[in-house]
Amino acid sequence: MNQDSKKQQAADAALQYVVEGAIIGVGTGSTVNFFIEGLAALRGRIAGAVSSSDATSLRLRAHGIPVLDLNSTGDLELYVDGADEATRSLQLIKGGGGALTREKIVAAASRRFLCIADDQKLVDRLGRYPLPVEVIPMARAYVARQLARLGGQAVWREGVITDNGNHLLDVRGLDIADPAGLEREMNQIAGVVTVGLFAVRPADLLLVGTPGGVVTLAPDA
Repeated sequence: MNQDSKKQQAADAALQYVVEGAIIGVGTGSTVNFFIEGLAALRGRIAGAVSSSDATSLRLRAHGIPVLDLNSTGDLELYVDGADEATRSLQLIKGGGGALTREKIVAAASRRFLCIADDQKLVDRLGRYPLPVEVIPMARAYVARQLARLGGQAVWREGVITDNGNHLLDVRGLDIADPAGLEREMNQIAGVVTVGLFAVRPADLLLVGTPGGVVTLAPDA
C-alpha cells in the first residue's frame, strides 16, 4: 500500500468526527487535502470552515465550502490537520508546509484537535524531521544564533514567505527529550512568531493510516 492510500484512509476516518451544523477547523498539507475532498460531500451539512492557510482556503472554496473568519466564529468544536512527525503521546512537529502559525492558532481555538497521518509520520521521539520556526524577517539571523545555543542548526528556507509575511527557519540536530519544555523555551526568543512543536497543546486524537487499516491513538493509549 502506498503512502497516498494510507493518507486517504486516515482522512476518510476523520469524516466520522464531523458534527452536523458545525464549523470545522481545517489544516494544511497533502493528508488534509484528502480530508477536504471528503468534506466536500458533506458541505451541505456543515456551517463552514476556518482555514489555516491561503492554500487551504482556495481549496475549500473550490469545493463549495464557505471559509469563515475565526474572529467571527468564536471557538471551534473540531480541528483536523496533519503532521510531519507524531508520537504516541500525540505531540507533533508541524510546519513543513509553512502554515504553522495559523495551524497553532486554530488548534488553540478548538475543543478537539484531530491529527491525521500515515504511518511513516509516527516516531518514538520527535526531531528527525527539521523543526520549522516562523520568525520576524529582521530577527532571522539573531534567532538562528539563539537556536544554535540550544544545539540546533537553523537553515533559512530561502525564497519562502509565510502567509503572515514572515521567514522560516528549519532547525536540524535538536535533541527533543522534552518537547513541551523546548517549545516554551523557543517561544521566549525575541523574534520568534511560532515554533512548529505542538506539545504544550498536543493533538487530542491521532488517526494513523497503516497497511492494516486505521489505528486510533488517544492520550491514554
